[in-house]
Amino acid sequence: MSGITDFHALRRAMAENSEEPEGPARNARAEQLLAEAEGLGIPLAVVEALGHQLKVYNYSSEKDKMFVPFARLLRMWDERPEDFDEYEAHSLHWVFKWMSAGMLDQPHIPLASVEKWLGEMEHRYRLAGYSQRAVRSAEFSVAAHIGDVTRAERAYAAWLAADRDQMADCPACELHVQGTWQVERGRDEEAIGLWRPVLEGEFACAHEPHTVLASSLAPLLRLGRLDAARANHLRGFRLVRPMESMRGAYADHVEFCVLTGNEARALELLAERPAYFTDTGHPRSRLDFMAVVALLMDRLAELGLAGQRVPGPAGRAWTAGELAAHARAEALGLAERFDLRNGTSHVGDRARARMAQRPLVDRLPLGVRTVRTPSVQAAAPPAPRAHEDAPDLAALLAEARRLSETLQPYALEAWAAVARAAQDTELEPRDRAEIADHEAMARGPEGIELFERAAALYAEAGDPGEALAARARGAYVRALAGEVAAALETVTGLYDEALALYAEEATGVRQAASVVMSRARILMRRLHEGSGETVAPETFTRTEQAVREVLALVAGRGTDDVRLAARAAEARAMLAELAGLRGDAGRAAELLRRAAADYVGAGLPWFAVEYEVQVAALAQQTGDPAGAERALRSALEHGGPYVEPVGRAQLHLQLAEVLGGRGEVAEATEHALEAAHRADEAGEGATLGAWARQQLGGLLLRQGRFAEAAEVLESALADLSAGTHGDGAVVQTQWWLGDCLSELGDHRAAAERRLGAAEIARRWPEQEDHATLAHLAAESLSRAGLLQEADQAYRRAGDLWRALGNPAFLVRSLRARGWLELRGEGGAEGARELMAEAVRECERALEAVADPVLRAQLGEELAHTHRQFGDLLARSAAEEAGEAEEAGEAEEAGEDGEAGEAGEDGDGAFRAAFEAALVQMDRAAALFGSLGADGLHDRTGAELAAGRLEAGLGRPARAAARARAVLAAYADAGDEDGTARARRAEAAELLDEPRS
Repeated sequence: MSGITDFHALRRAMAENSEEPEGPARNARAEQLLAEAEGLGIPLAVVEALGHQLKVYNYSSEKDKMFVPFARLLRMWDERPEDFDEYEAHSLHWVFKWMSAGMLDQPHIPLASVEKWLGEMEHRYRLAGYSQRAVRSAEFSVAAHIGDVTRAERAYAAWLAADRDQMADCPACELHVQGTWQVERGRDEEAIGLWRPVLEGEFACAHEPHTVLASSLAPLLRLGRLDAARANHLRGFRLVRPMESMRGAYADHVEFCVLTGNEARALELLAERPAYFTDTGHPRSRLDFMAVVALLMDRLAELGLAGQRVPGPAGRAWTAGELAAHARAEALGLAERFDLRNGTSHVGDRARARMAQRPLVDRLPLGVRTVRTPSVQAAAPPAPRAHEDAPDLAALLAEARRLSETLQPYALEAWAAVARAAQDTELEPRDRAEIADHEAMARGPEGIELFERAAALYAEAGDPGEALAARARGAYVRALAGEVAAALETVTGLYDEALALYAEEATGVRQAASVVMSRARILMRRLHEGSGETVAPETFTRTEQAVREVLALVAGRGTDDVRLAARAAEARAMLAELAGLRGDAGRAAELLRRAAADYVGAGLPWFAVEYEVQVAALAQQTGDPAGAERALRSALEHGGPYVEPVGRAQLHLQLAEVLGGRGEVAEATEHALEAAHRADEAGEGATLGAWARQQLGGLLLRQGRFAEAAEVLESALADLSAGTHGDGAVVQTQWWLGDCLSELGDHRAAAERRLGAAEIARRWPEQEDHATLAHLAAESLSRAGLLQEADQAYRRAGDLWRALGNPAFLVRSLRARGWLELRGEGGAEGARELMAEAVRECERALEAVADPVLRAQLGEELAHTHRQFGDLLARSAAEEAGEAEEAGEAEEAGEDGEAGEAGEDGDGAFRAAFEAALVQMDRAAALFGSLGADGLHDRTGAELAAGRLEAGLGRPARAAARARAVLAAYADAGDEDGTARARRAEAAELLDEPRS
């Protein structure tokens, strides 16, 4: 027992318990408080404790416990209504609605009892003079639950026709139920229309928009509004996650993941709420949850994952197949109980339909990190085309040659299929040469010896030119492995031989070009090896000559041979690289664009991607974001399905950064989302995916989509690390997340994020970010009511601002500390001292600054400081006067003389404080006035504040003069200026105040 001995302490304890998280602990505390209330001997205390118990039961998984305290409350009302005050009488009638819904959700309560209770509710509402709106709403719920459409539509119409009164549910809750009915009737569009005011924030309550966001998910998917569905999932799940009583809404989010190809995330959601499998206090939401669990497990089984371990009811390990059977049995068993009670099959029909749903989207990227379900990984490269259902070796060979002759993607995979099929077959030397050649290409450095084998086989087949080309390819791979000198020596000899053969017409241009290109590649490699040192001009010259030899050899021949066209394009890209190494970025970009165009013109657009990415990088380096955007868009277009997921992720991320920098935030968001999705597909969720999510979160923040941004940034933070991504990325993400949480009103969490970022920034040489984060953290701590912690953070920020030579923000930190002091233990005296110090700091800074721009900025800061100082003096005086009045009322009658004397002293102190505040307001007004038109609104605000002080000091004529001065200042202002309108209205009010 907590030892509560008075009603005030009981009320305080119940208020504190109301702020605790939903769940059994809060319920147990409510039960304890009821026992404490019974010991006070105050009937109203028991009434309030029972009401508190009802509330916490209703917002928990133990809804079935509501009926006992309500029955007791109702009996107390019938026996002694005078024990209830106005608020508790209202609450009692309000809770009738909870009882009606609560009975409906418990299948062991007969339908006749539910109907009887509905009649009792109608009777008592009539006696109390309430509208029938809430009664008809309850009747609609009963009819809809049992599937009586005719009665439901009739009650629905009567509900909407009845007058709204204080017993009606809030608009947000009513709209949720109305929209849900439209969905059940197959009218998704109408439902979304009804929910719009809730989704857009016009209406809200303790459980809205939580449930509307959850209920909107499936309708939005069916309507094809995927972006809105994703946004509502991210927003809504954040709201639902901490609320134990929202199992039904939680199930909607799990279902959304199943319907959008996010099965792995659905499993993560199940793992977060193990108690949802077994909590029995609310059978209706348990039915919803278990039906969705069955839906998910059936989907996993369909994907071949029936044996996968999954989260399930505590006490044993579960596979997807086992949990599917268990969840289906539980859901159908609960549905049968409801249907037996109701005399219809409606609940069971709906449960079976829910479990039979099919995915509505193959995969909807969510932005948060999720592991791809294994059996639905990105599609593998297409198999080589088969001429028959069971292609023979000849068909495989023909297909592989077609792909390699035309430089198609997956040619190497096709040759690998040939090699597998030919293991036990005797082939011609030419066939074996091509198999070995392509296997060597696929192996990279490990395939160098295979190139030699291929060369020998080509020679045996009577193709000396291709033999030289194979050996040249082997030399280039050797150069890639670091043996550049040996490779160059080898290829030089091969080059001479190839040109001699070509001159004798003993080999074709394709084979000669292959050798010449290998030589150029090796020379380029040598150039890169020496890039850290000064490269001799003759090395550049020799390399460029080698590249130009390729162009000269294949010039004009690419029309009929894509291989030669590709050689020309690659050679131009090499020339671009040489131009870049010489510092000629413009020439490099021009050549790269031409190389990309050559590839596209030859029908090989996927080869252009690399060069377009390089063009984008050069464009960004030269300050041409539009050029970078064009190149990246071309890369994405030309890469098509042939770019690996990690490559597409990088392209989308780069484009997101470029678009974001240009202010195209909405489209940048789409590309960042796609980048995160592709990175996850590639297994790079913790590296590249974290970068993408960080950018995505920042872009969502810029659009004011704070809840979505917070979900994404929290997901990014789980993977971001200083070692992999740099501590700057971690700080920026924490910073953005703190901004989101602040906008969402979670100031304590915002402070934690900002302080965490500040601790990292503390180690940086530049301390501007450290100071800013400390200041922001102080603001969050103050808003969270953590006054001492906020003061410490402001002190820290102030010291940093002073060290950085930033007097404006030093002054702001001092002002903030002044207001904290007034709210805290320091009181008015400490607050005044801090405000006075802020004035002095600003004045000293002004004296030391000569720059006119900085002087103007500091002058404005000083004006705001005087204004706030005046406000603080006036407020502290008013608060002290109020405290003195309370103390005076508590004085005994025999001490009237002392109280009167104290009152006179207090009145003098009050007037002195107001006079001092007036001085500050006049100084503020004068300084704002010196700013001209820029300071008009601030000046008139200070003048009106001064006028109110004059009125408080009993000087109405002076107050009126100030009000008229404000009206004169806005004589020429139009009505479109909202501040001007507000100032004129305030001035008019001041003029209308009675004069004494």
